[in-house]
Amino acid sequence: MDGRDLVRSVSVGNSGRVARGLRTVRAAWRRRRIDATGLPRRGAERARVPGQVRAVEPGPGGGLIHFGRSELRITVAVSGAVFWGWDGAGPQPSYALAGSSPEPDPRAVLEPDKDGGWRVVAERVTVVVSRHGAVQVCTPGGVTLRRDQPPRWWEPDGAGAARWVQRSEVTADARFFGLGGRASGPRLRDGTYRLWNTDPGRAFGPGDDPLYLTMPVQLVVADAGTHLVFHDTTWDGTVVLREGEEGAGSGHDRMGRCEVRMEGGPLRCWVLVGAPARVLHTWASLTGAPSVPPAWALGHHHARWGFGSEQEVRRIVRGYQERGLPLDAVHLDIDHHEDHRVFTVDHDGFPKLAVLAEELRRDGIRLVSIVDPAVPAEPGNAVYDAGSAVDAFVRDASGRTVRGMAWAGESVFPDFTHARVRKWWGGLYEERLGQGFAGFWHDMNEPTSFSAFGERTLPRSARHALEGRGGDHREAHNVYALCMARAAYEGLLELSPRERPFVFSRSGWAGSQRYGGTWSGDVATGWPGLRASLSLVLGLGLCGVPYSGPDVGGFDGSPSPELYLRWFQLGAYLPLFRTHASLRAGRREPWEFGAEVLEHARVALLERRRLLPYFVTLAHLARRTGAPYVRPLWWGAPEDRALRDCEDTFLLGDALLIAPVLDPGAGRRAVQLPRGRWYDTATEEAYEGPTQVLVDAPLSRIPVFARAGAVVPVRGADGGLELEVWAPAPGRTGGGLVVPDAGDGWDDPEIERYVARRQGPEVVVTREGQDGSGEPHCPVRVRGLG
Repeated sequence: MDGRDLVRSVSVGNSGRVARGLRTVRAAWRRRRIDATGLPRRGAERARVPGQVRAVEPGPGGGLIHFGRSELRITVAVSGAVFWGWDGAGPQPSYALAGSSPEPDPRAVLEPDKDGGWRVVAERVTVVVSRHGAVQVCTPGGVTLRRDQPPRWWEPDGAGAARWVQRSEVTADARFFGLGGRASGPRLRDGTYRLWNTDPGRAFGPGDDPLYLTMPVQLVVADAGTHLVFHDTTWDGTVVLREGEEGAGSGHDRMGRCEVRMEGGPLRCWVLVGAPARVLHTWASLTGAPSVPPAWALGHHHARWGFGSEQEVRRIVRGYQERGLPLDAVHLDIDHHEDHRVFTVDHDGFPKLAVLAEELRRDGIRLVSIVDPAVPAEPGNAVYDAGSAVDAFVRDASGRTVRGMAWAGESVFPDFTHARVRKWWGGLYEERLGQGFAGFWHDMNEPTSFSAFGERTLPRSARHALEGRGGDHREAHNVYALCMARAAYEGLLELSPRERPFVFSRSGWAGSQRYGGTWSGDVATGWPGLRASLSLVLGLGLCGVPYSGPDVGGFDGSPSPELYLRWFQLGAYLPLFRTHASLRAGRREPWEFGAEVLEHARVALLERRRLLPYFVTLAHLARRTGAPYVRPLWWGAPEDRALRDCEDTFLLGDALLIAPVLDPGAGRRAVQLPRGRWYDTATEEAYEGPTQVLVDAPLSRIPVFARAGAVVPVRGADGGLELEVWAPAPGRTGGGLVVPDAGDGWDDPEIERYVARRQGPEVVVTREGQDGSGEPHCPVRVRGLG
């Protein structure tokens, strides 16, 4: 990129910076004035608790319990999912749920309990309600998983929503996970976590919270069992967590505690009980199956803010090709737009963008476009004029169009909570498809509006359709990105119905997996940022979003060769494998870090290419089961406390265990292994778990282990499918599932099931089907026999 391209990408003159600064000051004051007149004044508040039980009404799956000052609706679904809503709140309307509410369990019975309380008894769970409104969730054997105290509301004398708080207790040994994308996890320590999607305005690290994608979804793992709890309200709130302590004080356990405070919205929640795999499967059945990315999106992506020209893109692609490095996608940032205006092209830097896209596609490389929601407020701009014609943009309480500040200057923002606006916006992607783009990454969609002070988003009093119910930004903010992703996904389904859409988004909410994935956002370059990258992917997967990944190398600054390589090696085993950096950051191409790093990065890239059939399988299994590709070490053994506290190692599917190097200068590292036999894939040495082992971690690789008996689909030397089978322990069997790549369309490939049996010194692999056993239809390579 030459100097002219750099100038074209961002204004660097003092006058430009001063002008932008003044505009952000003006925008901040404007937002404050709008809220001063548009938000209801709360005035005095009255506290309220449920009171005592007065009457009950049995119903399908549970019933309605009337208290003196509220009522509680409880329903147990056929899947075992438990719903309850105070003040009569039902499951709908909900942005999280996919389709209608689940079918109630006809076998669930509402019956009296001791001390004037009631309980709902079902096959998989029992819910006990005290006469004062405490709600207790128990296993069928009577073991308590959580106890919610009676809630408390604060209702304003005037207009406005009621605030509420819900305090809960869990067992002393329980660990908390989830709450969306958190940089300080994956295990959530004692602290306060905000539920408000936020652009921090700078590169972030483990101490920054909240971030771009928050969810009121917790996964609680304890000896007694695992459960997920989802408080279904989109309003701003906080979650305060305090882990318990066994034998605290005078020998008594101190229970784990959770406090959820919300600024409004219904007090309703879902609780799902069972093994982690069952819980995530039930969660996916509630909130929608994860979308399956096209196979090319499971390869390696290269992005940068500041390519600036077609010549620079070709130079980067040629660098990969000349060095024999696999590359599957190139991402163009806002610098490819005309003055940062969405759905436009800078014809100086990219005069023949469609031709470039076709050239890349012939080489097996797709082009991916950034899309921001902000539209420049300029009459004559095609998107602005078309949006104004259909009344697409967010207005304030007095009916004026809300204006904010974005990369293109003063901008307006579509109201994606209106079906008509989503339809209009989805049609705009025709221009992108015409330019040859095959995928789309949504940025700045918290939404972000630059501001010199205060919140970097729209006024809280800004009005939204909310699917015809009407409301303001306090309720719509957290689902803004979710609705934008829906608009793009549904638009692409109409525009290109034969191909699966590829959309991933910086922000989102519960249910985002229906429309695509996400990425870390602007993670800071440094070893803490590397560790935060893994935390984000694990946490999002446990909230039902299986496809995500970080900016490899970090968004800002210049990583050292060692840091870059370790990040690259981690990224090779994450669902979204993408290098990316900001305009002023150092280079991110593997050859920019020296010959040694280049060769080790090549190994990581080739291994990712070899494992592509396994990633395709994991993507299809995620759609069918809700299981994330990347799983915490305790996934199959949540009762193992050592695994619950292990945060630097993860499972990739059922077959592989990945131990990334997250600290500088490490040539060896300790690895916690779950129960069973595990093979070091580099040496094929076997280890018996549960145990901790110290293994080599040279700069050339990170430790990777394979589960004994695993059947892993890989790409063979000839490019075809091959089964890599890790020998079962003597006297044991193993197996695995394979979903063949059926292309990027909508064909639903059949799951192939393979069984591996140890017979003396040999391993026999068979394909199991409805017609019995047969030989595999592809080559088999057995490893781990010595």
